[in-house]
Amino acid sequence: MGKPTGFMEIGRKTGVEIPPQERLENFREFHLALSPEDQQAQAARCMDCGVPFCQSGMTLGGMTSGCPLNNLIPEWNDLLYRGQWELALRRLSATNLFPEFTGRVCPALCEAACTCGYTTGSPVTVRENERSIIEHGYEKGYVRPAPPPARTGKTVGVVGAGPAGLAVAAYLNKRGHRVTVYEREDRPGGLLMYGIPNMKLDKSVIDRRVKLMEAEGIVFRTGANVGADLPAQQLLDEHDAVVLCCGAKQPRDLAVPGRDAQGIFFAVDYLTSVTRSLLDSNFLDGHAVSAAGRRVPVIGGGDTGNDCVGTAMRQGCESILQLEMMPCPPTERTPNNSWPEWPRVLKTDYGQQEASSVFGSDPRLYQATVKEFCKDESGHVCGAVISRLESRVTEEGRRAMVPTGEEFTVDCDLVLIAAGFTGCEPYTAESFGVTLGPRGTVADQQYATNVPRVFSCGDMRRGQSLVVWALREGRDAAAAVDRYLMGYTNL
Repeated sequence: MGKPTGFMEIGRKTGVEIPPQERLENFREFHLALSPEDQQAQAARCMDCGVPFCQSGMTLGGMTSGCPLNNLIPEWNDLLYRGQWELALRRLSATNLFPEFTGRVCPALCEAACTCGYTTGSPVTVRENERSIIEHGYEKGYVRPAPPPARTGKTVGVVGAGPAGLAVAAYLNKRGHRVTVYEREDRPGGLLMYGIPNMKLDKSVIDRRVKLMEAEGIVFRTGANVGADLPAQQLLDEHDAVVLCCGAKQPRDLAVPGRDAQGIFFAVDYLTSVTRSLLDSNFLDGHAVSAAGRRVPVIGGGDTGNDCVGTAMRQGCESILQLEMMPCPPTERTPNNSWPEWPRVLKTDYGQQEASSVFGSDPRLYQATVKEFCKDESGHVCGAVISRLESRVTEEGRRAMVPTGEEFTVDCDLVLIAAGFTGCEPYTAESFGVTLGPRGTVADQQYATNVPRVFSCGDMRRGQSLVVWALREGRDAAAAVDRYLMGYTNL
C-alpha cells in the first residue's frame, strides 16, 4: 500500500465539468480530466481495506455491488499512486480490455461499494482513475496492437458488434482463433455507437479501439444483417462456432389511444438518427429527428430517458418533460438499503442538470404516465393526457402503480418513448433455430444455446443491462467457446 493515510489527508477531487449552458452548444464530451499529478493523488485515497468490496461484483439486495468484471482496483490504484502508469494499465487490462468505455459510461458500481466512501462519505474516484490510466496508455503508446503469436486453425463468427460482441471477439482472437464480427449497422459499436450520445461517449473512442482490434487480426463486416440479408447457414458453414450478441433492442411500447400519431418515436430510433447524422455530416444532411423548437415529453426516467433529455436540449427544444412511473427515490439511503448495496437514492444526471439550468426546474415528473395521445387534423401528435399514479396492493396481492384518477393534458410536438426493452429482436436467433425465452435466447450457464455450435451472451442472453455486464458476459462466453473448440481454456 503506497500511502496508508491517503484517505485521511487527501479529499475527493473530480475532473471539471463544462457548465450546462456552455456544453449545450455542441455534442462533445464535457467532462475534463484531472492533471496526472492530481489523478495520482486521488489514487492515494484507496484504503488498505481488509475486504475490497469495490471489486466484488456480488449480488446484494437484488442488485450488483462492486465491479462485475472484478477489476483489481486496489492494485492498479496503488500503481497509479506510485506513478507506474504502464504497470497500472497492465493490471487494469487483466480484467477489462475496454476501460475507455467503462471509464465513461459505467455507473461506477465500484464507487458505491468503496470502503473509503462508507467511512468518509467520499469514495475513491475509481472511474476517473480507470479512464486516466487507459487514456495515458494511448497517449504514451502503451496501448498497441498485440496479435496472437500463433493461430489455432479455428474460426468464430460473432453476430453483433456491441460491447458483448467486441469483448467476445477480443478474447477469442487473443486465444488464437480467427474471428469475424458481423454488424448490421454501418459502424461497429452497437449500443456504444448509436445508443449512447456522443457527449457521453465520443465515437472516436470506439473507432480507435476497433482499429486496434483490426490490427490484431479481427475482421469487421458492417452492413451484414444476419438472418435477413445474410443466411444463418452461411455462418454455420464458414465457422466452427457462432456467438449471438444481438443485444436487447426490442423497445417496450405504450398501448394507449393515439399511439399511431406521427411524431412519436422510440428513444433508440431517435438517438440513433441524431448520432448517425452527426457522424455522417455534422447534421447537414437533415436526417436527424429534431427536437428544435418542439415541446417534448420523454416517457421513461432511466438513463436512456436522460440521454433523450440531454439530446433534445442540445437540439434546442422549446420545453422538456420527463415522466417516471415510480415514486421519487429518497435523497439518502434508507435503513433497508445499507452499504455496500447499490444506493437506491435520487440521482440527477447531466440531461436533468441541463434542463434545470435552462428552464429553471427539474424536468422529471414522478408517479405519472401517458393515458392517451392527442392528434391534430393532419394526424400529428399535439398533446398527451397524463395520468397520476400511486402505489397500491392489487386484488392479486401484489403492489403496483395504479391510476389515482387525477389527469391533465400537456401540449407536445414530439414524443420520445424510453420505457426500456423487452428483449432481443427475434429474427436472427430464429434464423439459427435458437429457442427464445422471455428475455432473449435460452442459453445455459456455459452460454450455449439449444443449437450445437451456437452460443449467446450479453443483453441478448440476460436482458437489458449495463455495458460493464455486457463486457463480463463477453469475457465469460469467450472462455466457454474456447473450451468447446479446444477442450480447455486459458482465458
